[in-house]
Amino acid sequence: MDKQLSVNEVSQRGAILGNRHMISAGHYLAAHAGFEVLEAGGNAVDAGVAAGLVIGVVLVDYVNIAGVAPMMIYLAERDELVTLAGVGTWPKAATCEYFQKKHGGKIPRGLERVVVPAAPDAYLTALEKYGTMSFAEVAKYAIRFAGEGFPAHPLIAHNFAKHEAEHREWPQNAEVFLPGGKPPQVGRLFVQADLAKSLQYMADQEAAAKSKSREAGIRAARDAFYKGDIAAAIAKYHAENGGLMTMEDLAGFKVEMAPAVGSRFGDIDVYGCGPWCQGPVIPMALNILKGYDLKGMGHNSIEYVHTLTEAFKLVFADRERYIGDPNFVDVPLDGMMSDAYAELRRTLIRPDKAWPEMPPAGDPRGMKAVLDEKAPELVGASGTPNLNDTSYCCVMDRFGNAFSCTPSDSPHAVPMVPGTGLVPSGRGSQSWADPKHASSVQPGKRPRLTPNPAMAMKDGKPLMPFGTPGGDVQIQAMIQVFLNIFVYGMDPQRAVEAPRFATQSFPNSFAPHHYFPGLLNIEARIPKAVGDRLAEMGNEVKWWDAHSYSAGAVLAIVRDPETGTLAGAADPRRATYALGW
Repeated sequence: MDKQLSVNEVSQRGAILGNRHMISAGHYLAAHAGFEVLEAGGNAVDAGVAAGLVIGVVLVDYVNIAGVAPMMIYLAERDELVTLAGVGTWPKAATCEYFQKKHGGKIPRGLERVVVPAAPDAYLTALEKYGTMSFAEVAKYAIRFAGEGFPAHPLIAHNFAKHEAEHREWPQNAEVFLPGGKPPQVGRLFVQADLAKSLQYMADQEAAAKSKSREAGIRAARDAFYKGDIAAAIAKYHAENGGLMTMEDLAGFKVEMAPAVGSRFGDIDVYGCGPWCQGPVIPMALNILKGYDLKGMGHNSIEYVHTLTEAFKLVFADRERYIGDPNFVDVPLDGMMSDAYAELRRTLIRPDKAWPEMPPAGDPRGMKAVLDEKAPELVGASGTPNLNDTSYCCVMDRFGNAFSCTPSDSPHAVPMVPGTGLVPSGRGSQSWADPKHASSVQPGKRPRLTPNPAMAMKDGKPLMPFGTPGGDVQIQAMIQVFLNIFVYGMDPQRAVEAPRFATQSFPNSFAPHHYFPGLLNIEARIPKAVGDRLAEMGNEVKWWDAHSYSAGAVLAIVRDPETGTLAGAADPRRATYALGW
């Protein structure tokens, strides 16, 4: 019998508590690696980088070490909260005109959607500036799991079976991802020998330069990727197979460090990353939602689901209109983040009727609820929204530091560079070949990234790093978990397990950017009567399974401000795990 998950329902997993350090990661082996680093004396950044690298091995169906890795770091010693824009730039040869002439305005599968791999530089920059260990010390777990292998878990087996035909397009992908000519079998050893060699090459280059300083060694590891043999292999493969990436593109790349953007919800400050990703959407949505008595509505009631869904639609409309790489786009961020603008947008939420399509964007410059121009014409699509998933990890340590990172980039649409084990970032799929779009293709420009780690702060100190995989579902799942904890009083583990919902009523972030007007997905544990009423209000309701991996896999660590106790939460919708002491 369907029933609503109450704040008192027993969770599937017990709470993970500690008072020294805690990690929650998208795979249990990543949590294991990060925990060992913490136990060895490393800080949150050391542990987070170790976990992120392992995720790029054991969740290679969702994340590639040569992909993206946006992160947010709080360093207690400096009392500094900073983001690392771990997303790569388009090669110098990439333009909208190129894709319009050659591909009719589409950004196709394959090499042409590849942007500069950003994850290696993001990890190494974080390690150099905020860590205490060497690259070799934190990478040894990823090297071991790649070289010696690990037992394939059910989700990786499912994903490679699902995308088997795609991997057969490129022999080198099939050789690694279809061992013995078929998808990995659950429990069988899955080995990535070339990937282990690439990581070991970086560690060896570090060792050769480490006598100068820890930082010099890390920079040498970075040069090994962006200027050395790995870069040469990537550039050579592109040159010989119609790609756009060059040695110059790789050597000239550096991740940008920038302040976080945030808003206040009650006595909590919630921070997302900047408009190079969808990070600003989290505080924007919370700005709208804080104008309602959410607790009084009741958790996952008709009124609650409707209000959140409509707020999500509004902020996604603004995302579509305004958010893009701020180095190329004049993003009206101050207006978008203001309480006054949120109040204006809130007036567009009707209590008894849903927007049956994406609402119009607002005007954060002129402070109007609706922009005074014609909304873009969008054509609805059929089928299932594109997910193209990712992962997440967060860490809090005994020094008061916090780490939040959302590594990503699946290998299903881009060929592996032979001999490297690396599938360079296909994140160009999150750009448009329309020069008028905020996330249009342009040389040196970053696609608008869906991965967006977040951090909640209280009294200037980290309260909760949190994040999830899920593409366009990410911010919706993250906000629901945040509200579960800080409005409904759930403990963190129950909060991530509670049933969720997500609207898809906007152009999908992944090419070909299909649009699903009015689509609302709901997990089956939410009462059917709630979904039926939401359908009557104008939504196209489609039911997910009771515990759907499409609803994201939110991970979080919550610090009790009074006792300092850390509570780690890991979503059982996937192979996530939290460890702490």
